[in-house]
Amino acid sequence: MLLAVKEIGKAFGGLQVLQEVSLGIDDRRIVGLIGPNGSGKSTLFDIITGFQRADAGAVHYRGEAIERLRPQEIARRGLMRSFQMSEGGRRLTTLENLMAAPPGQDEDALLATLLKLPAVIRRERRNLARAREVLALLGLTRVADELVGNLSGGQKKLVDLGRLFMAGPSLSLLDEPTAGVNPSLIKVILEALKRMNQELGISLLIVEHNMEVIQELCDYVYVLDAGRLICEGTPAEVQANDQVLDIYLGRARADA
Repeated sequence: MLLAVKEIGKAFGGLQVLQEVSLGIDDRRIVGLIGPNGSGKSTLFDIITGFQRADAGAVHYRGEAIERLRPQEIARRGLMRSFQMSEGGRRLTTLENLMAAPPGQDEDALLATLLKLPAVIRRERRNLARAREVLALLGLTRVADELVGNLSGGQKKLVDLGRLFMAGPSLSLLDEPTAGVNPSLIKVILEALKRMNQELGISLLIVEHNMEVIQELCDYVYVLDAGRLICEGTPAEVQANDQVLDIYLGRARADA
């Protein structure tokens, strides 16, 4: 199993945010994580990616316990995430954001870069060619030289996806990738996520409130409510679950 989250517990003061939450993701899968606001989804993402520490439980990635690692150490292992509100790289252009994303660039010594050694030049050329492909795929070519801070919310989400395309992780956690996005851009995002999974083999764990997105993308879905896992299954099974209809969708089966 690519990712195994085992009985995670987390409290803030007297408030129990997560209680014995377990889930798993296999290679090349797209999995949804849904639930009402305040159910613990973002906290679980933070714990998986090292931004918070769990009070109980374990997180295994490719069989390795990672719950005590720092976010950058987890990212280097191929587990990366996006955030609901993208703030990264605002003072860089769209193209510069993508060029900075591929791993393995941090070891370039200043002297090697200044001397433009052949290996550095070849890698820069490969990254530039790939970045231009990704810009075209995401419809961002015309804003390639625009500062990311000046882009619309939907375009910033696309830049986030572009960075993931360039980095090529094994697993990506996406926090509401279509929230607040123009419907025309949602289609672009969905197609990009499908290609990320099918062509690059990247597994995805997606927090999303748009159930149409969940239905179209996900193989399997987990449902959180008040910090507990209340249901799991295919999108069709989850949407037919009485508890999900009552708690998450806010209506009884008779109204569905």
